[in-house]
Amino acid sequence: MTGNIESLQPLDTLQRHGTVRAPEGGEAGRVQSGWRLALRAFAENKLAVLGLAIFVFFALFVFAGPLVYHTNQLATDITSSNQQPGAGHPLGTDSLGFDELGRMMKGGQAALEVALLAAVIATGFGMLWGAVAGLAGGIVDSLMMRVVDVLLSIPFLFVVLIVAARFHSSVLVIALVIGVFSWLVPARLVRGQVLTLRVRDFVSAARAAGSTRRRLVYRHLIPNALSVVVVNITFQVADAILALAALGFLGFGLNFPQVDWGDMLSAGIQNLLNGYWWQIYPVGACLIFTVMACNLVGDALRDALDVRLRRR
Repeated sequence: MTGNIESLQPLDTLQRHGTVRAPEGGEAGRVQSGWRLALRAFAENKLAVLGLAIFVFFALFVFAGPLVYHTNQLATDITSSNQQPGAGHPLGTDSLGFDELGRMMKGGQAALEVALLAAVIATGFGMLWGAVAGLAGGIVDSLMMRVVDVLLSIPFLFVVLIVAARFHSSVLVIALVIGVFSWLVPARLVRGQVLTLRVRDFVSAARAAGSTRRRLVYRHLIPNALSVVVVNITFQVADAILALAALGFLGFGLNFPQVDWGDMLSAGIQNLLNGYWWQIYPVGACLIFTVMACNLVGDALRDALDVRLRRR
């Protein structure tokens, strides 16, 4: 009798208690969205939380640090060059007398600005290119993807070096260069997702309702391919940080007074044999841990957003 009375209770009353009584007498949990389930799976991943914490730490370090720790990164001071870590210079100075800690903050700002802007450019254009190619199909899809294949065959670093040497190397220019040559992978990923989505019932229903191709791309295909895009952004950020560091290390990085971690590594490696370890190890650690944090977050997002890999 009690079971019959409970089964007659309003559905919203049972939902307020977090459970719903199933017809056979079991309890079914409250229905949650896919994004909420993914967020919970991400939070349960300890490496993901660690990676996110490391990335947030370095973001605060490079952007909020200069507001607390003031240094002069414009005027050289040869009399203070190559000083060991100590009072006034916690991480010593470089060969030009610049404070290494302040230099790391300034270089980190450029690295994250270039990486985030390049990732947005590459992901935005690649996502649109892949969605159009996957939806169009046929000869249009073949031609668009052959363009991607041709560009993928060109050495990325070689082209970036040429463009960086030809134009004034600023944060905006290098971010545009890296972003323009990094959209190929997101395009192929989104195209693969769209090829599976375009035969789904909701896309067929939208077509039957008279939706244009523009509406199909922006309202149905791209939003449902965001899981792949979100994961790829983190790897794009890591790749852009490494690309900028490689350019700086080879001498094609940002122009003075701007600096990046690659420039600092290039200058510090020349003094490593002289025992000036503080000019290379701290900035190297910043580069390694930042890229590692992006990769940890990316791996965790992939596991959380993919239903087949999500922990149950």
